[in-house]
Amino acid sequence: MWASRGLLLLLLLGLLLLWSSGALELSWRPCTDLLPLDLLVRVVPPPSQAPPSQIHMVQSRGSRGLRVSAPLSFSAALLFTHCEHFPEEFSLVVTFKLQQLRPKRNEWLLSLLEEGRERLEARLLLGLRVSRDRLHFLFPEASSGRRRRVTFREVALDDARWHTLSLAVTGHYFSLTVDCGLPLEIKQSRAFPSALSTRGARFYVGSGGQHRGLFSGLLRQLVLLPGSDASLQLCPSSDPSVSELSVPPALKTRPVQTQGKAYPYEAEVRVTGGTRPACTGLEEGQLWFNTGLKALYLCEGLDWTPLLHSRQRLDYVDDYQDLYTNSESFDVEVFTIPNEGLFLATANRDSRSGSGIYKWILGSFQKYQNISTHEARAWKHFSISGKHFLVVANSGEVQPERSVVYRWSPSRRLFVQHQTLDTHSALDWEAFHIHNHSFLVVANHRRAQDSDHHIDSVLYRWNPLTKRLEEHQSLRTVGAYDWEFFSVRQYHFLVVANTFDGSTTSVSSTIFIWNQGRFQHFQDIPTQGAVDWEAFSFEGRYFLAVANSQRVSETGPSDYNINSTIYELHPLTLSFLRFQDVLTHSAVDWEFFTVGDERFLVVGNSHDGSSYSLNSVIYRWQGYEGFVPVHTLPTFGCRDWEHFSTADGSFLVYSSATSRLSKVFRLKTY
Repeated sequence: MWASRGLLLLLLLGLLLLWSSGALELSWRPCTDLLPLDLLVRVVPPPSQAPPSQIHMVQSRGSRGLRVSAPLSFSAALLFTHCEHFPEEFSLVVTFKLQQLRPKRNEWLLSLLEEGRERLEARLLLGLRVSRDRLHFLFPEASSGRRRRVTFREVALDDARWHTLSLAVTGHYFSLTVDCGLPLEIKQSRAFPSALSTRGARFYVGSGGQHRGLFSGLLRQLVLLPGSDASLQLCPSSDPSVSELSVPPALKTRPVQTQGKAYPYEAEVRVTGGTRPACTGLEEGQLWFNTGLKALYLCEGLDWTPLLHSRQRLDYVDDYQDLYTNSESFDVEVFTIPNEGLFLATANRDSRSGSGIYKWILGSFQKYQNISTHEARAWKHFSISGKHFLVVANSGEVQPERSVVYRWSPSRRLFVQHQTLDTHSALDWEAFHIHNHSFLVVANHRRAQDSDHHIDSVLYRWNPLTKRLEEHQSLRTVGAYDWEFFSVRQYHFLVVANTFDGSTTSVSSTIFIWNQGRFQHFQDIPTQGAVDWEAFSFEGRYFLAVANSQRVSETGPSDYNINSTIYELHPLTLSFLRFQDVLTHSAVDWEFFTVGDERFLVVGNSHDGSSYSLNSVIYRWQGYEGFVPVHTLPTFGCRDWEHFSTADGSFLVYSSATSRLSKVFRLKTY
């Protein structure tokens, strides 16, 4: 009995010696402990040690990440100490931020390569890489050694935002969880190898090896978790895009200087001061502080978008740019196309030279495109489903009379013809949206063959199936000159400026209200040669300003020095009532704008009966006193005013109907 016990003890002692010497491996013993293995910490020294030169720490959206400038690697033997086989079941957790990739471009997050082989012979044992809207996991087949790839599609990870993904691998099953969302699962015919040897292998962080390029984004977390689905530990999370399993200490605390060296540390968003810097793709997301305006701007697309302004007050108006147009201009339209910039369209009288499109470049408008027009009277910019359009009001008496809709072509970066519409001496277009439907209304002034001013104007509606504007409703107008759309809470209105009935300018203009899918009559307002309406609101009050151009009748001379009127919506009578009269001289346009907390109206005075060289006037809101004059601007044949703002400041531009010279004024503030 004692002899048999002695033999058993000797046998167990022998097995223990063999196991400890490595001659015997037990199949049930795991190659690693079932704890998170931080791969980043193997290449990132702690804050107390001097950092390597190829690592830069970047602060982005409240979290810190690493940007690598050279391949970072370490031996797989540092992880696999008990045996040399990669775990059969495991999870990979990665937190990263990546700008949009070009089509067909792939970037490696992690790779495991055999060490000591030449570049062309290097064998990939494991890889994780990202491309546009896809994530790829690569590994060799157990039998043939050929490379297998598991691809998760429609996962947009290159959107310049932090993302945390967990890839769980169990035999034939591969499951991906992004930002604690619903897992995406793929079953493969070939399972992940159950005995993938890591002998002589090397991990590469942020690259596919020495010669396979570097990850261009930021890395914050890179963890291997053997034998478990890491999403169970990551989720739920209060901030799933940066949920943590194991993050290197250097990324959790601000870097400290050690022995004269510190981690290269920067904020991904840098602030530039001084004069206006360039805003291109390289500066995307950067900030600029305009010291003159005391304002902060963000580079977005190709232009600086204001983020924060100090409280400004209008000081004076300065002559800024002489804008020479193809011929006399009846109208200017200022608009922005995202990722392209600020544009201005001029409606020019001369059909031979057409009309011009200008672009704001380095602080001024420069000629960009010329478009053929026939005595153009107005432009209108509008957008539908992310596409941008310009429609011109052609008033030339050519047969047939047609106005044209142009569409912005992103590939050609020009406006191209989209659709023609039959019009009658068209003088204006107005575009608007009601309940997700897009509309366009034309101001038909008169019929060419008999000069009849009693002619309907037409409301068009966008058909999303045909991608065309189609007639929706005819609206009764008399010598229509201008349309203005506005909304009061849930109600929608159109007001037309009726100018002339063939014998007199004492013609009422009409406000229409949207009801049951059509515009219906709401209110008539007496006007004198009305050529423009301007709708604006503030502090819960709603206003309409009309520009009365002249008093003309068959019995007496024309009178150009008459009142234009500002109306206010009265909440009890539910109608617009006279609020303020303003003496104007053949007023042709009102423009409402704000500077800081102050509100202004500028009126375009065009003619006093003897001269076209007149002062246009800026009025400021003075509460109980209404709008009072504060600035006069010398203009010549003024026809239209537009206000716009850029990173260079706030501006007014007017068009001249009697000269090729239009002007841009800068609003100087303090």
